[in-house]
Amino acid sequence: MVKDLSLLLTVVLVGVALVLIWLGWRNRLRRQADVDPLPAVPVELGSPLAAADGQYVASTTAGDWLDRIAVHGLGIRTNAELSVRPEGVLFERSGTGPLFIPAARLTGVRQESGMAGKFVEKDGLLVLSWMLGTHELDTGFRTRRADDKTTLLNALRDLISATPQANADSGK
Repeated sequence: MVKDLSLLLTVVLVGVALVLIWLGWRNRLRRQADVDPLPAVPVELGSPLAAADGQYVASTTAGDWLDRIAVHGLGIRTNAELSVRPEGVLFERSGTGPLFIPAARLTGVRQESGMAGKFVEKDGLLVLSWMLGTHELDTGFRTRRADDKTTLLNALRDLISATPQANADSGK
């Protein structure tokens, strides 16, 4: 009798927790309804300047790594390949659509130790800052191999410094 009661109580508590998680995610989607649609992936892309396999961590509001962006699948952690191309950055994400960030929308790249529930060693994540409409976002990526991180970081810095917007901003 006691085992049956504790099993029932556990099932009810797990069910309540799952419903609360679902409600929270649904409310987050509603709050973020004003986030612009993602840019389309260009039909033709140049050859990759650098590429690596790893994990797409998430996209968050810039500077607020707990405010995960739920719309457009940006808050879903998944395996991905990141490729830096002359036109921008392409994340080929497993289980959800690709994410393309045009070069002109990139505002910065840095290394961090964590974001949105993913914490790793010092400078273990690449974090790209970019604009989606009027929202500035941070997108995290963890390379599968540590050596790939430096190659990607250098290619991203070169891409950002070569964009017309970056050159215009540096003259201010």
